[in-house]
Amino acid sequence: MPKMKTHSGAKKRFKLTAKGKVKARHAFTSHILEKKSPKHKRHLGKDFVLSPHDQPRVKTMLGAKKK
Repeated sequence: MPKMKTHSGAKKRFKLTAKGKVKARHAFTSHILEKKSPKHKRHLGKDFVLSPHDQPRVKTMLGAKKK
């Protein structure tokens, strides 16, 4: 059986934490920033943890071991 390849797009966009959660960057950060408040933009700049519902799909694309 051939090995499963890591999804190239996913490895650029997601990181796994030490406890196995998936970190991602916020949407709405690249353009139309004038109308967003500085506080809003500051919070969008920080990573967030994906919801538990979406994590299994991303972990599969990253080739993470299932527990």
